[in-house]
Amino acid sequence: MDITGFLHYLTLPYLVEGLLVTLQLTAFGFLGGMALGAVLAAMQLTRFRTLTVIARCYTTLYRGTPLILQLVFTFTVLPHAGVVLTPIVAGSLALALNEATFFSEIFRSGIRGVDQAQTTAGRALGLGPGALMRRVTAPQAFRQMVPALGNEAVATMKNSALASIIAVPELTLRTQQLASSTFDYFEIYVATAVLYLLLTGAITGVQLLVERRSVRIAGVRSRPLARRKRGRAETTAASTAGLGRGPGTPPELAGPVEVVEMRGGAPAEDGRPEARGAALALTGIVKRYGERTVLDGVDLAAQPGEVVALLGPSGSGKSTLLRIIDQLETRDSGTVTVNGAELGIGATGRRHSESRLAAERVDAGVSMVFQNFALFSHLSVAENVAGPLRWVHGWAADAAAARAHELLGRVGLGEYADAAPASLSGGQQQRVAIARAIAARPRLLLLDEPTSALDPELVAEVLRVITSLARDEGLTMVLATHQLRFARQVADTAVFMAGGRVVETGPAERVIGDPSTPQAVTFMTAMNAAEV
Repeated sequence: MDITGFLHYLTLPYLVEGLLVTLQLTAFGFLGGMALGAVLAAMQLTRFRTLTVIARCYTTLYRGTPLILQLVFTFTVLPHAGVVLTPIVAGSLALALNEATFFSEIFRSGIRGVDQAQTTAGRALGLGPGALMRRVTAPQAFRQMVPALGNEAVATMKNSALASIIAVPELTLRTQQLASSTFDYFEIYVATAVLYLLLTGAITGVQLLVERRSVRIAGVRSRPLARRKRGRAETTAASTAGLGRGPGTPPELAGPVEVVEMRGGAPAEDGRPEARGAALALTGIVKRYGERTVLDGVDLAAQPGEVVALLGPSGSGKSTLLRIIDQLETRDSGTVTVNGAELGIGATGRRHSESRLAAERVDAGVSMVFQNFALFSHLSVAENVAGPLRWVHGWAADAAAARAHELLGRVGLGEYADAAPASLSGGQQQRVAIARAIAARPRLLLLDEPTSALDPELVAEVLRVITSLARDEGLTMVLATHQLRFARQVADTAVFMAGGRVVETGPAERVIGDPSTPQAVTFMTAMNAAEV
């Protein structure tokens, strides 16, 4: 090969101009494909079937026909409809329309790849659909999608060579024209290959840079989701006595409130738990999955400051009941009233929108701890606690950070504030989840088997934190657990469930130590033997 000739063609303005056109096609095809691909992905993920069908038909059409045919159609057929495009515009449009189908699949798989438990936790913290996508789903999905997006950028660049078929003066066309006029095929094509490799290397470099940045723990400051009404903030602040005022607590969210001591959950004359003045009142809750009835007419009440333990074998409906209280599951019938407000259903009998449900959770002061921790993996430990305070409750960044460090110190994890959740043990992650759940000073805390996913040696540390909350914070708590010793120690009232029904309820000491129904006797005996 003639090195001099190769270097001459490598720097020849004629080929360099073709390279710039290739870069232009790549940019328009990539960015346009991303934009349209995002729309197609949203259409396929929506619950509206008509939009989903339209998006899938488009995807099938464009993936099933060659790009070269699409280029010819865009450039030669559209003019018959009165749409005349220049070769570069036609090529860019055809590339974007083609690439959109592949981008939509990348986006859809990335979004679906985000742990569903984290999105559920975001809902429970009061994040509406838009904020949930921006703060939880999109950052994690993007991190997973970066390699595929980089690969698609390279594919778009290589596909741009086909635009030569409609006389776009990109690098391939200019290479062919130059070679046919000089007959220096080898030097010209080697120089062209080097130019393509340089462009591919630049795209790969950008991809690696984005990957490196995306894997870093995020700590993004943001404005709150929405400005709550002043009365709404004051309602959220109605926490029980003993919470105190942390160093980062905004004044409007601080201050002790008198606790009404109404414990024990004694049944009313009609056999139902006394609901008057209750922090939580459930009436006739029914939940079915197809033909299977999971909850069958459940009535339950918890008084302010009371700790209620839900006991019963697996499949008895405990977790489903908690999720219905927090409006994470729909109910088929019955009412859920938290701190005097009925949740989930409007005056017309229709379920509220997700945005409305998110606001209701915040207004009612409901928070939840899950058995699988459900920490946001893309955020640091401190940001897991502080982020929702800013996004949902409108706390200033400094106040939210101070509150996060205060709570992490209280659960013995102050030194791990900047760590990634994945670097912690299960017990430590659950303690972070508890700190996150109580950060906004809720009035009703739900705990769904908070120790079931932990190794035995880690259970004690989490139970100590929950016991401290129950004794010192004065929260109304409803917890589902198999830990009888713990339930006996911390709970005021025990509710034994079986087959989706409340079989027995009463003071925890009596229900656990001296149950009166055969089903409860069998369960307590077996569980007590397992704890020995």
